[in-house]
Amino acid sequence: GDMIDTLFAAFDNEPLEMATLCCPLDDEDECMNPNVVKVVLDRNGFGLYFSRSPIPFFRRPTGMPVYKHIGIYGYSRSFLETFVKLPAGRLEETESLEQLRALEAGHRIKVLVVNYDGMSIDTPEDLERARAKLR
Repeated sequence: GDMIDTLFAAFDNEPLEMATLCCPLDDEDECMNPNVVKVVLDRNGFGLYFSRSPIPFFRRPTGMPVYKHIGIYGYSRSFLETFVKLPAGRLEETESLEQLRALEAGHRIKVLVVNYDGMSIDTPEDLERARAKLR
């Protein structure tokens, strides 16, 4: 509930085409894990880029937060009709991340920061970690 409510509320606050969620990422192993998608935001909370690589690269420590993408999306109806017709771009094909299709075509994605302590299960290792947590 709460995360989905947060996502839907964003569409009430400003005219958006697409929105998604992220949470702070403090774990260095997760930061280096290509199955954990990272996102960099602009000052207004829109996604500049999503990557499987650790982004941003820290040339020097700045205290800048690193965010983990949570793969839940909200779309305006009109944009969803546009999005499904967009061809996959080179960035999407390179990173295997569908949200890059929107960015590469010049659309903006609002990214809301939430406190989230769940886990996604994308690999056999993730499944083992989840099983261990439930024991």
